[in-house]
Amino acid sequence: MIIDRLDRYIARNVLGAIIVVQVVLLGLDLVITYINDLGDIEGDYGAFQVLLYLLMRLPWRFYQYAPVGVLIGALVGLGSMASSNELTVMRAAGRSLVRILWGVMKPIILVILIVLFIAEFVSPRTEQFASAWRLEQMQGEGAVLTERGGWQREGDNFYRFGAIRADDTVLDLTRYRFEGNVLREATSARRAVWRDNRWELQDVALTRFEQARTQVERHDTLAWETAMTPAQLNRLLRDVESQAPSELWAYARYLRDQGQQATQPLLYFWQKMLMPLTMASLVLVAASFVFGPLRTVAAGTRVFYGVITGLVFKYLQDLLGPASMVFGFSPAWAVLAPTLLCAGVGFYLLRRTG
Repeated sequence: MIIDRLDRYIARNVLGAIIVVQVVLLGLDLVITYINDLGDIEGDYGAFQVLLYLLMRLPWRFYQYAPVGVLIGALVGLGSMASSNELTVMRAAGRSLVRILWGVMKPIILVILIVLFIAEFVSPRTEQFASAWRLEQMQGEGAVLTERGGWQREGDNFYRFGAIRADDTVLDLTRYRFEGNVLREATSARRAVWRDNRWELQDVALTRFEQARTQVERHDTLAWETAMTPAQLNRLLRDVESQAPSELWAYARYLRDQGQQATQPLLYFWQKMLMPLTMASLVLVAASFVFGPLRTVAAGTRVFYGVITGLVFKYLQDLLGPASMVFGFSPAWAVLAPTLLCAGVGFYLLRRTG
């Protein structure tokens, strides 16, 4: 019973510190982003709408700040118990370092489950809804959902998409059809509309390339035969980073089926799926700091070192991500390498203190 009470006490302190840190981080981010986004006021998108838009994006911000919040929260929670000599008393009473770490990891498991749930079911939908709502406030109904066009290959066809609206209407579509290395057709349409589970091109110009001449046809409407659905096009044109792990995996499989590289969606997929290991390694680093070199320093110093460690970890992941695309190694290693490095440093420092 005493052991269970100690576990609950450690978990309560660490979880409480993580919650406070997350609230502070999200609050600061909300204030800074709100002031910065006031310059985007346009049409019906006023100061109150800016605040609503940022509140809709809080799940995504929570997910982004979760690793740093766990690191700093663990430092603050364990550090407060170290400053009041509670950890020393626990060790003197026979409480092993492993048992203390297990008490720390219990609330982290809860945080991990919440973060994974948000990444899969909440933030992708709130991000898409927030973007569509913001643009409709600025441009009216039928606003462009994204202005980030994209290219896509499907068999012998190459597509360029200008944008997609919130009502699944594709704007400024161009298709190039090849036979081997020879261009045979170029089709441009002002828009493509999804009706009755099929695509219909509108205001179409079709150019056929023959040996001695070109032939141009114009159509008010034309059927577009493709396997791509509105959901797949949304996936192509949406920000890859904010998509759910299941969407990223499906997107990567689709790209591979088309003979294309899927490094970017796989990179974000592994970042989300390996989040539990990432958080566990950061907690190990935080515990090693508290039981080791930062045992007697002030709380502000611990937070400073926690921020520096979190930034180094993030920059290392940000550096290895593009490197995996350039040098061709697995995106999973781009995520695992910093995680394993943190875990190794944490284990080494804990062994020196334990």
